Amino acid sequence: MVLARSRRGRGSYLAIVGFAVVYLGVGWYWSPPLWVAGLYLAASLVCFVLYLVDKRRAGTARRRVSERTLLLWGFVGGWPGAILAQQIARHKTQKRSFRRAFWLTVVANVGLFIALSSQTFDEALGQLFSIR
Repeated sequence: MVLARSRRGRGSYLAIVGFAVVYLGVGWYWSPPLWVAGLYLAASLVCFVLYLVDKRRAGTARRRVSERTLLLWGFVGGWPGAILAQQIARHKTQKRSFRRAFWLTVVANVGLFIALSSQTFDEALGQLFSIR
């Protein structure tokens, strides 16, 4: 049982690898600004720390970090850090409703990243804000 539990969720790491491939592909075609990578890195760090704080507080009577906060930081771009924290600390890996919501935020974040990085979006913004 312990062996099965320790292997569970390792596929989550593939999401990070997959996103790295998507990021490189988007970067090859559309060149997102460097601050986008910084945003993902910073949000991942914040999200990782929030998961660890919540894990520590789970065993005490102290106020915990809300699931909404964890999901929001994941959606903003911290989901790679959340995956690392979930696997390292074994936190938030059992509750199905949270896992479902978490993966929806991952899909939404990656979809928005691709859409906002596209040339079509850039052109639409240019037309929207051009002064004629």
